[in-house]
Amino acid sequence: MSRVVGGTKGHDKRKKILDQAKGYWGRRSKLYRTAKDAVTKALSYAYRDRKQKKRDFRRLWIVRISAACRNDGITYSQFMHGLQTAGIVMNRKALSNMAIEDAAAFKEVVVKAKEALGSGLGA
Repeated sequence: MSRVVGGTKGHDKRKKILDQAKGYWGRRSKLYRTAKDAVTKALSYAYRDRKQKKRDFRRLWIVRISAACRNDGITYSQFMHGLQTAGIVMNRKALSNMAIEDAAAFKEVVVKAKEALGSGLGA
């Protein structure tokens, strides 16, 4: 009876994994078994972190907006509530960008939010 060898499919499968592991350090890029583990873990991290990246950027934008608001004497939560009360619809990315690049315009938005809070509290 003849012996079964891996053939092209097995070779292609192993080559694909080793190609994905290119650039990894040491035996993780050379040996199939360790490369397979490393690639599997890397792919799971990549999947997880594509979701996490969205959270991280939102957190960064909030920190930037908060810092800019505190310079104008209002907290982040009060500012966001003021925007909602004033009917100003802007996402956090745009607000963060505005706080960095156009401080004067951001200050005007803060003033509008404060005015809306003032009228909302008096009613």
